[in-house]
Formats: sequence, structure tokens, C-alpha cells
Amino acid sequence: MNATTFLDLATEVDIPADGTISKTLYQDERLKVILFGFAAGQELSEHTAAVPAILQFLDGEAEITLGEQTLTSGANTFVHMEANLPHSISAKVPTRMLLLLLKGK
Repeated sequence: MNATTFLDLATEVDIPADGTISKTLYQDERLKVILFGFAAGQELSEHTAAVPAILQFLDGEAEITLGEQTLTSGANTFVHMEANLPHSISAKVPTRMLLLLLKGK
């Protein structure tokens, strides 16, 4: 079988009491998948990605800034971002987020 499987993503990272943890779950020439665990109050300051990206929030709640737009994510929030879009993430409560970097061919 030629597949990578995670039956329960929430068990792949334990959210720290303070700080942020990340774990690369998959990587090839076209895709990189990283699972983040944010303690309440932790953030990724504004930055950009050189490739398109998808954020999938698994649980928790975070404030997301996408360019000039700010929104609140909850469990099952999905965000697609074009390359070079300034963005930031601030966890309001313990939060797990899956990041997919779409590297292309």
C-alpha cells in the first residue's frame, strides 16, 4: 500500500502547557504537512509563505489575520492562502492546527 495514514490527528501532538509544538507528518516534493499545537496565548507573528498553504484547525480557537482581514477560527475551520499573503495566528485557547504547504511540481 502506498499511503500515509493518521487515524486521529489530535493524538499526534500534545499541546504544551506553555509554548508551541510542531511535528512534520508528511513531506515530498509537492507537499509538506505540519501539525501544530499551540498553548493558550501563543502566536505565530505575521509572516508569509513562499507557496500556497492550507490551514485546517482541528480544535481550539484562534484569531487569524489574513492580510487586512481578521477572523476567529474554531474546530473545523479551513483557510486557503495564496503565496506571499501576510498572516498571523494567535491561540485563544489550546489549539491544534494542520498546515499544508503546497509546493507544486
